Amino acid sequence: MQNLPVSHHRRPLAATRAALARGRLAVGFLGGSITSPGTGKSWPEPVLRWLGQRFPAVRLSVENAAIGATGSDLAAFRAGPAVVAHGCDLVFVEFATNDFQEPTVRRNRTREGVLRRLLAAGCDVVLVYTFCPEMQTDMAAGRVPASVAEFEVLANHYGLSSVWMGLHAWNEVHAGQMSWHEWLPDGLHPENRGSLSYAQSVIAFCEAELSAPGLPPARSPGLPPPCDALCWENVSRVPWSAVETTGLWTLRRWTTCLGLEQVLHTTVPGARLQFNFAGRGLVLGFDFGRLAGEVRYRIDGGPWVTTQRDRPAWAGDSGWCRLVVIDDLAVREHRCELETLAAPITGGCGTVTTLGLIGVVL
Repeated sequence: MQNLPVSHHRRPLAATRAALARGRLAVGFLGGSITSPGTGKSWPEPVLRWLGQRFPAVRLSVENAAIGATGSDLAAFRAGPAVVAHGCDLVFVEFATNDFQEPTVRRNRTREGVLRRLLAAGCDVVLVYTFCPEMQTDMAAGRVPASVAEFEVLANHYGLSSVWMGLHAWNEVHAGQMSWHEWLPDGLHPENRGSLSYAQSVIAFCEAELSAPGLPPARSPGLPPPCDALCWENVSRVPWSAVETTGLWTLRRWTTCLGLEQVLHTTVPGARLQFNFAGRGLVLGFDFGRLAGEVRYRIDGGPWVTTQRDRPAWAGDSGWCRLVVIDDLAVREHRCELETLAAPITGGCGTVTTLGLIGVVL
């Protein structure tokens, strides 16, 4: 793998340079737990420290919107309010790991939707790829894992720079500069040494990019046509005021599950809700965990579908923003009905239902 490039410089960071010249730079992050700020040991921290030291006269603001155990499907709904709305000039996008288990078609559509939202807002976007154990077989054989290779197709289409942080760390391990345990103590999440390795590859990219002579900003030709016309570029939310409920539901502010600000909450089996929406896809986001019950839903009076979600050992009682995606609908008006189930499923111990997102793919 040493012969493969860690970084690709495809587009000058024009928005970043302009922000540095103004003396104020806003940096955003989208990704999973490897990027999230929760532990204070993630790779964005050394990168931000480097930016502060490299440009001491610049006021640096940060919007780290990465959330553990979530992928680009949730980010399609959060990129606008969590990053674009805060005026981020430079955004790092990290989903090669968390999207790994998603079907190729779906992850390509959700990723492209996120990227088009960011690019339409004028952000500089840099793709960064971390490592998960499922990539090891391909990398050991000198192959690029599919989750990374598919991101590179989008990078080439939109002229986006990318940094393969996982490859940089892999090369360090195989050169004897870092042990595997120093890189990934639990097999997936880097801490101090591993996060520094990831950060060093991004810092090297930024140093090369921002030290090069500045080019006059080119006139933007606008976005090219999407690779997939069904990408999740245009999404919306069904407002809570449009949801009809039956049984004991409460609408409340929510602070225990990142990504969900306001929720409809019930602990009552058999509670129901229904709403109309117009689009070709529906995304329901729940605060999920061991205390969560399953639900059943149906679209347009069709057959009921019962959710059967796994509950990994690492999942807590709650706090996991988990999505149910229905993305094979005709483009028209639809009606969705949902009901909480009367009995917990095997492996669960509760009947709590907390719905925090009703998203529509247009």
